[in-house]
Amino acid sequence: MNNHLFIIARISPKAEFFMQAKQAILSIVPNTLEEEGCLQFAVHQDGECLFLYEEWRSQEDLEKHYTMPYIAPIFEAYQEWLKEPVEINKLKRLA
Repeated sequence: MNNHLFIIARISPKAEFFMQAKQAILSIVPNTLEEEGCLQFAVHQDGECLFLYEEWRSQEDLEKHYTMPYIAPIFEAYQEWLKEPVEINKLKRLA
């Protein structure tokens, strides 16, 4: 069994920033998928919420992802765009 880290992140933008947030998140998908430790990175939508489904080889790879230069502007914009903090669920596969 692998020790990969699975993430489901729920992102709740304010209505007036929804499209801006969605486009910004979609714009990082190609770069993120090229990161060495990224195995999956997909964006999903349910109503007014966006969800990221991610699989990382390790916690260290995820932490490195957070330091990428294309991530910082989005995290900064989240302060204005979001109605609540991002909900991050870290999962480990059992079987």
